[in-house]
Amino acid sequence: MHIYPVKSLGGFSVRQAKLTDRGLEHDRRWMLVDADGKFLSQREVPVMACLHCAPADKGFSVTDVRTGGALDIPWALLEGEAVQARVWNDEVELLLAPASMHQWFSDALKRHVHLAYMPDSTVRPTDPLYAKARVALNDAFPALIISQASLDELNTRLAMPVPMDRFRPNLVIAGGEAFQEDRWKDLVIGEARFKSVKPCARCAVTTTDQRTGVRSQEPLRTLAAYRSVGNKVLFGINAVFDAPGMVRAGDPVRPVDH
Repeated sequence: MHIYPVKSLGGFSVRQAKLTDRGLEHDRRWMLVDADGKFLSQREVPVMACLHCAPADKGFSVTDVRTGGALDIPWALLEGEAVQARVWNDEVELLLAPASMHQWFSDALKRHVHLAYMPDSTVRPTDPLYAKARVALNDAFPALIISQASLDELNTRLAMPVPMDRFRPNLVIAGGEAFQEDRWKDLVIGEARFKSVKPCARCAVTTTDQRTGVRSQEPLRTLAAYRSVGNKVLFGINAVFDAPGMVRAGDPVRPVDH
């Protein structure tokens, strides 16, 4: 299981996670925005991959793996200047972090950015065409699920294998066969029930080394040769879940037949 406290920065693994009203607890509640309030991601700023999050006292730290510089950030921001921000086509009201945090990220990324937090009072629905649920600052849905077997199969086709962090999943499923998740509709993981709502279309982030920010053509080029549907390259599934609960590493996984 993986948590990414700041959208598009490096995340960390956890042994258990609480399912909240909008995703895994602490997952993508913070976001970097430009002067116009538009979210930033590795798509246009690949060096964001060099900023890695890790749990710390009363929150998490962000470390620039290139320099070793680090910044401590709380899990939640209780007060701050309200700002309107955009995540794709969604307008959300966020709270601005202190100016010192903006400056740290601006220096690290060599561009003027602001750090902002999604408070509980901000409710962002998923696309109702696919699911009626809430989501934090993820691209579109509260959970991304991938089978380890799918990555293992992909890596047999690559000259240089890639790690799972290229695909930034929340939940990685052990066992079974490659691309089994394509067929899943409902999925019980421990005490939680997930519903697959949409295959995940992949982008240039998968070609970005998550320690250096350097881009290549792989694995997207190889995936495109056999995982394309229309003009999209698919790998993993987006999912929602029925109700708050807990998921734990090692929980049994049971697809539910319809």
